[in-house]
Amino acid sequence: MIDSIRALTVFDGRMRHAIHAFKYRGVAALADPLGEALASFWLAAPAPAHAIAPVPLHPQRQRERGYNQAELLARRVGRKANLSVYPAALRRVRATAVQMTLGADERKANVADAFRCDMDVLRGGAVLLIDDVCTTGATLDACAQALKKAGVTAVHGLVIARTA
Repeated sequence: MIDSIRALTVFDGRMRHAIHAFKYRGVAALADPLGEALASFWLAAPAPAHAIAPVPLHPQRQRERGYNQAELLARRVGRKANLSVYPAALRRVRATAVQMTLGADERKANVADAFRCDMDVLRGGAVLLIDDVCTTGATLDACAQALKKAGVTAVHGLVIARTA
């Protein structure tokens, strides 16, 4: 289970539009301002972490999109916070349905056992887990479970936006 989740803002209005452009319309340049804002937000009151891991996409979805938006954000936060980023810390071991169309229980079932962590370097420490949006927390929680199975002591989620 994830230890905490912090969000920069609420997922509505302009931010919803910006995240959709970043995530679904290939506007990767939004990683800079969004990542900078996320890093500044986290640095104002950081949770203990010795490393950063982005929520992974399934390889097929990443090929379609051209990039993992969570990884782009994680790299910017890592640079500003002076923390190592491990883009391969987690891997999505099976394709999952797009979460946006699912209810809370369906989301949890959709991502159950979908992630694995095979990195010993994270064992014994706390990890900052980064994604773009948190709705129910199901994806972040599934990732945290995989990280903790690999020996991570604490997982703190950080996202741009959370649904109201």
